[in-house]
Amino acid sequence: MIKAAEKASKSVIRDFGEVEKLQVSKKGPRDFVTKTDKHVEKILIEELSKTKKNYSFFSEEVGSINNKDKDNIWIIDPIDGTINFLHGIPHFAISIALESKKEIICGLIYDPIKDEMFFAEKNKGAYLNNQRLRVSSKNLIDECLFSSNHEGVKFSNLNMRCSGCAALDLAYVASGRLDGFFHNKINIWDVAAGALLVKEAGGIVNDLDKFDRNNIDIRASSGAINDKMLENIKNF
Repeated sequence: MIKAAEKASKSVIRDFGEVEKLQVSKKGPRDFVTKTDKHVEKILIEELSKTKKNYSFFSEEVGSINNKDKDNIWIIDPIDGTINFLHGIPHFAISIALESKKEIICGLIYDPIKDEMFFAEKNKGAYLNNQRLRVSSKNLIDECLFSSNHEGVKFSNLNMRCSGCAALDLAYVASGRLDGFFHNKINIWDVAAGALLVKEAGGIVNDLDKFDRNNIDIRASSGAINDKMLENIKNF
């Protein structure tokens, strides 16, 4: 997973440099960014297939690829935070998760611009560039910082951010930079890797299996303030 993300990130970084130039052109960068998304996805699928030839895929651009092994599925978001990428904002990530028999057992979120590799394996902890991660231990909700989409930001009376990259929001909850993240009607490829990261860093994530894969309501936070967060967003 790490090798695949590192290889794909080379074209992401190169194309991100080009996006800056396209901002001022009449055509704009949208078509170019769509091509980047698809190109990154292609590299990830090729690289992951080299070692696990029979594993299936579920990805944002191509949808489902059913190979011989349907119990093991790579869940991929080639660029989470595409709108940021499109506008030359350096806050986006490659997200890869491995689902085995309906359970996420590995997750990786790579921020290529900051060179931050978040990685988790079931029952083996969560890491950022080989440093062990723990969720925040703050328990006064007024001191906490949360993230959501723009609807959550408008709705909530919590201290809020809207970063435009759900994968990194979850990685930041796992690393204690954020205290919680909530979002309605989000896709599995946006949250699969991040949900495992939060759990393995000692946090709490609601049961995602109860939702349709393209319509997930996620609630993730440190254990210290989970009840308080849920109480504050019960009508969200």
